[in-house]
Amino acid sequence: MILVLLGTQNNNFNRLLKEVEKNIENGTIKEEVIVQSGFTRFKSDKMKILDLIPLEELDKLIEKASLIITHGGVGSIIDSLKKGKKIIAVPRLKKYKEHVNNHQIEIVEEFSKRKFLIGIKDTKDLKDAIIKSKSFVPEKYESNTENIINIIDKFIQSN
Repeated sequence: MILVLLGTQNNNFNRLLKEVEKNIENGTIKEEVIVQSGFTRFKSDKMKILDLIPLEELDKLIEKASLIITHGGVGSIIDSLKKGKKIIAVPRLKKYKEHVNNHQIEIVEEFSKRKFLIGIKDTKDLKDAIIKSKSFVPEKYESNTENIINIIDKFIQSN
């Protein structure tokens, strides 16, 4: 099962779901897909779409998933990393009105640079990332809250 996490941001992220659906249609994705959509409204007969999932149930879905496809939110990324999951992260972008700024780009780049996940900048790269995920072995993540706070603080200071 592939779990798609869009977080609880009140802007839509249809761009990612359209690409996930395209990859189901072209056969790149063969597994069941469950989506935690938050406030994103998207209709599909190819994915099971749930708005908000209770934390305990979400935890079980993350545990069960063979792959997590997520927005660039720190919470979704960290929760999946702590369970040793393969992750593809796609930042929400301001230019598409998916977020108020582009901070998720830096978050995804930082985790990708450290080989914790596969980060992509554009949804058109999702197919290649899914193929890459089959052989991708993420670095083991050890919680380092202070380091994450420093990364976020550095980002805030630079803006």
